[in-house]
Amino acid sequence: MEGGGNLSMSNNKLPPPPPPFYFQSSLPPPQRPIWQIVMVAAIAAGVQFGWALQLSLLTPYVQLLGIPHKWSAYIWLCGPISGMIVQPVVGYYSDRCTSRFGRRRPFIAGGATLVAIAVFLIGYAVDIGVDTGDKLYATTKPRAIVIYVLGFWILDVANNMLQGPCRALLADLSSSDSTRVRTGNSLYAFFMAVGNVFGYAAGSYTRLYKLLPFTKTHACDVYCANLKTCFFISIVLLLTITVLALATVEEDIYCPDLNAEERGGDDRKVFGKEMFNAITSLSRPMWILLLVTCFNWIAWFPFLIFDTDWMGREVYGGETKGNELYTSGVHAGALGLLLNSVVAGVVSLGIEPLARVCGGVKQLWGGVNLLLCVCLGMTVVISKIAEGSRHSFLTVDGGAATTLPPSSGVKGGALTVFAVLGIPLSMSVTYSIPCALASIFSNDSEVGQGLSLGLLNLAIVIPQMFVSVASGPWDSIFGNGNLPAFIAGAVAAAISGILAFTLLPSPPLDGALARVSGASMH
Repeated sequence: MEGGGNLSMSNNKLPPPPPPFYFQSSLPPPQRPIWQIVMVAAIAAGVQFGWALQLSLLTPYVQLLGIPHKWSAYIWLCGPISGMIVQPVVGYYSDRCTSRFGRRRPFIAGGATLVAIAVFLIGYAVDIGVDTGDKLYATTKPRAIVIYVLGFWILDVANNMLQGPCRALLADLSSSDSTRVRTGNSLYAFFMAVGNVFGYAAGSYTRLYKLLPFTKTHACDVYCANLKTCFFISIVLLLTITVLALATVEEDIYCPDLNAEERGGDDRKVFGKEMFNAITSLSRPMWILLLVTCFNWIAWFPFLIFDTDWMGREVYGGETKGNELYTSGVHAGALGLLLNSVVAGVVSLGIEPLARVCGGVKQLWGGVNLLLCVCLGMTVVISKIAEGSRHSFLTVDGGAATTLPPSSGVKGGALTVFAVLGIPLSMSVTYSIPCALASIFSNDSEVGQGLSLGLLNLAIVIPQMFVSVASGPWDSIFGNGNLPAFIAGAVAAAISGILAFTLLPSPPLDGALARVSGASMH
């Protein structure tokens, strides 16, 4: 004891030990209590409330601004491009951020602030456009379109800036424990479903603007005012949840490895070089995961951007430009998305038991991808039945033929498709299975959680770019409808399911699911 004390006093070159709230880069952060994981996962509800509004209302909205249907898909290129650039960069730098507020929290706070700015620009695009020179009753409002596209780009950048660090923080709080990683992603998926439920409920209610009467102006009609009101609610919800989470969950401060220089290493690396090294050194399981995810998103993205438009056009038989039948279909589609989210929320809490019943995560994911294929195929059947019914139900009002809404059977069939799609939604679009597998597969590598999730995001945004570019020409070739893109999605879903069954390896701890009986939720 005495000799040890003299040695420590005489050797002045030894660095002092780091404070207890620091962790070195070679050590995982300590595991946290489950309530902190719940608090961070709850941010997904605020994020997804805005996404639900974006998915259900914005495709019809851009057409009301004067953008043709075949060009509206190109607007959605904003999300994939920003995701391809922003999320890997943010993931990389959030792995190395030495801020006293933590590694992930500064990016989460910045992303939430940008979301608030973006939705304000989107909601007031028409007002700003008219105030700066757009004709009030013009078919196309170019200035409003510019403001909208600017807000849309900022929104997608902000969402990618926000969601990646949130998921990485969940992995940090889980201390790379596979069971807790799956729990965190399941909770994230659950809160995404909660946000979807409230978002689609708000989008389907046609008189919400009466809560904020000032949103209705001479340039902004009832539909636009409802959109504004929904986005104001979105801002309040997201900022409230984010502030509560960041205030109650303290993040350990990242301290670069103090012994890196002695080992000949350097924690300060170049992003581009490390990104290239990370991609080239990916393991076979990770490559297969990226491939399955890629086909999965080729399947999903057409429906995600055209679901309410499909209800308005193919199911209800309406046209855009303020057509009452089309508007009714859009609101019915928002109701379908609400049912979809309720199912997704319930299923997301049962992923562990479902995986045990199916024999593993990869069997579960493969099965729901085949279910996705069937549902996308059913959209064609329902559309053709609806089209045939419209020829039989026409009335004459003052000499003009008026198309009646679809029968209750057709509407019920369409809403059933929306609801059943909630099952694969809870495991694919909410990323619960892909993100959990990415975290597990990257545990044995030197790639940080943020960067590994950024790489996974590339397998999500590249298919989105492909669909956004291809769906416009498909529309023109096959008659300005949504069904060609849905059929292509069904084929991609079948490929994704087959690859998951045949090539995707079981994760290292997948066999342990048989011994887990809901403990991950306690």
